[in-house]
Amino acid sequence: MKNNQITNNQRIKATVLSIKFCLDNGAKSVVLMSHLGQPDGPFAVEFKSLLGKDVLFLKDCVGPEVEKACANPAAGSVILLENLHFHVEEEGKGKLWEQEAFRASLSTLGNVYVNGAFGTAHRAHSSMVGVSLPQKAGGFLMKKELNYFVKRPFLAILGGAKFADKIHLINNMLDKVNEMIIGGGTAFTFLKVLNNMETGTSLFDEEGAKIVKDLMSQAEKNGVKITLPIDFVTAEKFDENAKTGQATVASGIPKYAETVTWAKQIVWNGPVGVFEWEAFAQGTKALMDEVVKATSRGCTTIIGGGNTATCCAKWNTEDKIRHVSTRGGASLELLDGKVLPGVDALGNI
Repeated sequence: MKNNQITNNQRIKATVLSIKFCLDNGAKSVVLMSHLGQPDGPFAVEFKSLLGKDVLFLKDCVGPEVEKACANPAAGSVILLENLHFHVEEEGKGKLWEQEAFRASLSTLGNVYVNGAFGTAHRAHSSMVGVSLPQKAGGFLMKKELNYFVKRPFLAILGGAKFADKIHLINNMLDKVNEMIIGGGTAFTFLKVLNNMETGTSLFDEEGAKIVKDLMSQAEKNGVKITLPIDFVTAEKFDENAKTGQATVASGIPKYAETVTWAKQIVWNGPVGVFEWEAFAQGTKALMDEVVKATSRGCTTIIGGGNTATCCAKWNTEDKIRHVSTRGGASLELLDGKVLPGVDALGNI
């Protein structure tokens, strides 16, 4: 969202197939629960456009008026509830009886529960684990995301700003991948420890530095090749209009490209530079181009994570990648070997 305008409707589009399937296969109505947007936001209009039919927007997600509206809806109708996050009980906050009442109200709004929100399946939110209905299922998006993340082995590309956010993921994936590219701010901690590289004011994780050599030893033991960046764009300060230093990408980008070329499956999480600013976007853009080429050769390519998915939107590659995962947190936790509460709850009937 920017200035109350939808900048990327990917997550909305991803749910449309499940909505249409339900309506075409006997559902009288579909009630949509989500974490989308601000009060009175434009999402009902967007759903109407994608579905080709009217969408009734309710100004709350629980309570007597909502329950009444959902009790006997018009046949074929689609009802969009207000953002569940506007109630603290969605996140398990507030008094216990208020949380229970919130979950009980959600549970009156339908007869069948379909979870299509893979992006929040790693959180034990009320809408993920607290809707008590006799029939539960995963939506098509949920199935698609889970199926993509069980194929092994693959190349992992891990970027992003913070080393601490990637420690457990790197460690877990060393048991699964053949090769790993580490870029972005995450790479500086590796480079300073391994190469004694001067990193200036770039991000450096003092605690994380203590386990870098252990991670590299584990990689060597598992036969996993780690590829780190060898060239950079420098700047006098962290600013879009900062004066940039001279840096060549002639050697670094081909090195990444060679790594991408042989892969049969690629999972990419985290940009390898500040892609939002053109002066620093070339590395991420060049890597994206190589992943697109790999896709055209038949490689299964998966973009996992909000910022990396935004790269796809920025450079119009969403339809040139095999799969763009709608949210980062759930994909990271699944790759990290964790149980997703929202998925686990589908089996707890």
